[in-house]
Amino acid sequence: MHSDEAAHIRVSGNGSDDQPLFSAEGALKNIAFGSFAGMVSEIFEYPFDLAKVRLQSQMLSSMSTTQLRFNGPMDCLKQTWREEGIRGLYRGLPVPIIGSMAETAALFVAYSSFQNVIRAYSPGGRDTDENGHPIPLSIPQLAAAAAGAGFATSFILTPIELVKCKMQVQMMNMPPPPAHAYRRSVSAIIPPIRHTTNAAFTMASTTARPPGALAIVRSTIQNYGFRGLWLGHTGTLLRETGGTAAWFSVKELIAVTLRNRRMKASESPSRYGAGTTELLPWESAFAGAISGGACVLAFYPADTVKSAMQTEDELRAPRSVSSPPVSQKPLSRSFAGTFMRMYSAYGLRGLYAGCGMTVARAVPSSGIVFVVYDGLSAWLG
Repeated sequence: MHSDEAAHIRVSGNGSDDQPLFSAEGALKNIAFGSFAGMVSEIFEYPFDLAKVRLQSQMLSSMSTTQLRFNGPMDCLKQTWREEGIRGLYRGLPVPIIGSMAETAALFVAYSSFQNVIRAYSPGGRDTDENGHPIPLSIPQLAAAAAGAGFATSFILTPIELVKCKMQVQMMNMPPPPAHAYRRSVSAIIPPIRHTTNAAFTMASTTARPPGALAIVRSTIQNYGFRGLWLGHTGTLLRETGGTAAWFSVKELIAVTLRNRRMKASESPSRYGAGTTELLPWESAFAGAISGGACVLAFYPADTVKSAMQTEDELRAPRSVSSPPVSQKPLSRSFAGTFMRMYSAYGLRGLYAGCGMTVARAVPSSGIVFVVYDGLSAWLG
């Protein structure tokens, strides 16, 4: 195969009308830009994501009690800070950093590829403007491309989020150590690791170190097989398919509106960026911020059910580390069953636990993603 054919998967056509469905160079750029954007965003938002997961998870763990552990987002953050310190707020951070980099990169690669497919098989999809640039897709077409990207990415994301969520709630089922313990050196507060074979990973003694990411993966596979890594996938699929469609389409709609409005004022040369067709940084930030809120609100209950399913094992009553393993199966492994249990116990309010804080952190976080991605794309081509 010739080198140009190896670099592109092309659509059959006439002469110069051939358009690449997949470009290796474009994919590498999307991976690099998307990974960096996802990493920057994750570091900023992680403590808020941890609080969101804990608020969602307590909806199932507190059904046997009369009172929820956390009264709201700020109470969750304050309790975590008081009982676990700064390490608690960033518990399990390496996993979501890797996951966010993989998710964002995969989303942008898939989104670009689905756009190329839609262009290839839509009437006039390969037409260009007077400058030789492809005619932009319509908002419904962009939403379809984004939905396809979210659907594909959900299969990568579910195992990563399973591990992340389990690590984020580990300390909720363990008696908190004294606050001053977190000021001591690491060697003084972390004793030798003691592993258990119980899927719940719960320990009665605070002298045991919570299992790490590899231990969680290993135990999940031992107890539930490889399919166990995709526990809660229905929720991830719904959230990513619908949420990603809302994320990209709303961002593009607002960005196009802002750019067209600016272009109409291009007669004023004194205005910064009035004549450029590239998005200005503030336009990317504003469009991305609004789209982030829309993405969260679109399918938030699906994310709540997913998080509760993935953390149910961790939040059961603790047992002694030395006691023999007990076979424990969740009350319901189905998405619909968990949804009905949560709705029956707490109603619609329970399904939106932590939503306000999630929207509040998604707004700046999404703005950061698009500023970084659009900026790198414009700068490095």
